[in-house]
Amino acid sequence: MEKNTVRQSALLARKKAHESAEGDTGISLLIDAVFSFSKVEIISGYMPIKTEISPLGAMKKLAMSGKRLCLPVVESVGIPLCFKEWTPDSAMISGAFGAKIPKNGLVLKPELLIIPLVAFDRSGARLGYGGGYYDRSLEQLRRRKPTIAVGFAYSSQEVKKVPTERTDQQLDIIVTENEIIYFDN
Repeated sequence: MEKNTVRQSALLARKKAHESAEGDTGISLLIDAVFSFSKVEIISGYMPIKTEISPLGAMKKLAMSGKRLCLPVVESVGIPLCFKEWTPDSAMISGAFGAKIPKNGLVLKPELLIIPLVAFDRSGARLGYGGGYYDRSLEQLRRRKPTIAVGFAYSSQEVKKVPTERTDQQLDIIVTENEIIYFDN
């Protein structure tokens, strides 16, 4: 119940921020945050849906710099995401929840994930839509090797305290249109 209350309030704040946003909001900060991890070669982005802040400008620049990019694909309810390779020229189809996904593409294991969110707090907690896809995926990837989670959001999506559960994965960084927030997890 508490998560739903925070979620509804944060979605309204995100909608207002999205309506007033201009151009590539936060893109240069997102690129700076990703490039602070110079050894990372495989990066997961996302195709924005609804009023999510768009990482597309950053994803295109990262691809042009030689990084390999991929997108999350929901294969089934309750299991971790699969990540399919993406380039700016990839043929796209509609996936789960209305997000575009690559029609073809190798399955990759990202070392850094740019993650959309509904709400975040200054401890690195993230609130999503409630399906647990990113939490399960991060847990699986982090068991294999260190994996960086970068939340990308409007600053108005910050809340005092995100309600969390034992299975929730922490973010390493939050990037907004105004700042980069690093966490010591």
